[in-house]
Amino acid sequence: MEGDWQDRAFHHHIATLIDALDGPDFWTRLTRVIERFVAFDNWVALVFVRDRAPLVCAESPTPDGAVDLLFRAYLDGMYQLDPFYINACERPRAGLVTLAEVAPDNFRITDYYQRYFKSNIIGDEVQFNLPFEIGRTLIFSLGARRHYAERDIAQFALFAPWVVALMRQRLAYESLAQSAIDSALAGRDATPEQEALSEAGFASRFEAVTQQSGRTPLTAREIEVVRLSLSGFSTRAIAERLDISFETVRAHKKHIYAKLGVSSQSELFALFYEPMGAVGSIGSIGHAGG
Repeated sequence: MEGDWQDRAFHHHIATLIDALDGPDFWTRLTRVIERFVAFDNWVALVFVRDRAPLVCAESPTPDGAVDLLFRAYLDGMYQLDPFYINACERPRAGLVTLAEVAPDNFRITDYYQRYFKSNIIGDEVQFNLPFEIGRTLIFSLGARRHYAERDIAQFALFAPWVVALMRQRLAYESLAQSAIDSALAGRDATPEQEALSEAGFASRFEAVTQQSGRTPLTAREIEVVRLSLSGFSTRAIAERLDISFETVRAHKKHIYAKLGVSSQSELFALFYEPMGAVGSIGSIGHAGG
């Protein structure tokens, strides 16, 4: 049976993508094919690295060509609260991943959501994931100002096999030795302390900040409670995840607040994620990736 012109055009675009696998515009061409079927507003290709800042493969340009400060704040450390990053590190799998699948129960009331995700992506996000070695996942993220409809998600799922297959072939042409710090701090001066915090894993970051501020260090379990809490897990969800009682989680939170001299989630977020820059003052629309 002869396909219609749309089918022919689609196959032609796939062919051009295969031809572009080793070229600098591969990711841009990939977005152009997908946006013919589903509208989105920003995109980014990253490598998630366990306990390290993501590596940037390619990113959508800002409308005015300026440095996207909000995306830089993400690379500086807020990626640690990104539900997609957490999921890729804890449960790596190839294929389509949606925000609805990975977002914790309290995600939309977190400071991370209100001060980064809502300003940067606004509505929704999906990612095509490809784990390729222990602790590393190549991701292609598409963010939208609106919520993706059921039909959009179905279209992404239909595309996932060939998108992931092309990502697997693309890996050979990515320069993954690039330091994420160079990307994150491009265009602004950074102190050695800022660079160290950007590259630090979650526990290392917390230890460094508490040492600098002269506060009482947190235990490993307390750090895990903070990470889950700031990521959007409710007290009950944290208890289930860590296999401890609801009251034990509440006790941990009480000790954490007392040790750090804070009285709210917002103060806790500010303590660990605002030393890198004035996150709260950033409001540009930028890239997906969290």
